[in-house]
Amino acid sequence: FFECSWFIEPTFICLYTGDLPEHKRSPPPIDFSKVDPSKPEELLKMSKKGKTLMVFASVSGNPTEKETEEITSLWQGSLFNANFDVQRFVVGSNRVIFMLRDGSYAWEIKDFLINQDRCEDVTVEGQVYPGKAAKKDSKGKEQNDTKKKKDKKAANRANKSKQEL
Repeated sequence: FFECSWFIEPTFICLYTGDLPEHKRSPPPIDFSKVDPSKPEELLKMSKKGKTLMVFASVSGNPTEKETEEITSLWQGSLFNANFDVQRFVVGSNRVIFMLRDGSYAWEIKDFLINQDRCEDVTVEGQVYPGKAAKKDSKGKEQNDTKKKKDKKAANRANKSKQEL
């Protein structure tokens, strides 16, 4: 795909669409016939194809910034060896951002990260996934909190239907 434009002078310049800034590129079409409705992650993967995406990860324990740098450097190296193009930015003593050029790989990278011994949690598109090193107490608490929220929503729905009757 080429996007061409004329300037005031009779000079003709064509740009390959991949050379355009991301916000000027047209998104690739999504083929909904290939999407399994029972797997919402598949739709997210398709919608993030070719777009820059950031994945946040936390290192467990109380590491120094240097320790976080070393640990996440190993993770980045493993991802590089698996042919994932990621850039890593340490943003805190235990927090790191992995920037992906193609966001459709974010969930595969998330699966890799949550299986690392020192990974506490991974955040993709606002969704937090507990890692291998996640504290059991906080994990159980998170599950109980979401269960309570679901119960409250169900109770509210029941109350509304009673009021309608």
